[in-house]
Amino acid sequence: MNKAELILAVSEKLDFPKADVEMIVEEFIHQIESGVLKGEEMKLSNFGVFYKKARLARKGTNPSDGKAIIIPANNTLGFRPSKIIKAKLNK
Repeated sequence: MNKAELILAVSEKLDFPKADVEMIVEEFIHQIESGVLKGEEMKLSNFGVFYKKARLARKGTNPSDGKAIIIPANNTLGFRPSKIIKAKLNK
């Protein structure tokens, strides 16, 4: 499901105008992004936690020529699902 499909599904389920749901979804994403960029953990009860995850520099291989390279350290988005979601996934 992509964002447009999510917006349509929520709009139909709640009988809200699609434009209103789109605005809510966009703001929700913005709030998650803002919090994570500040280094905050964004905890959603019964769903999971979004967080900023630091990756250390590591060795890798250039796929085009097979030579060893160093992949620099960077940050990425991490997600830890809640116990409830994990349980549902493992049924």
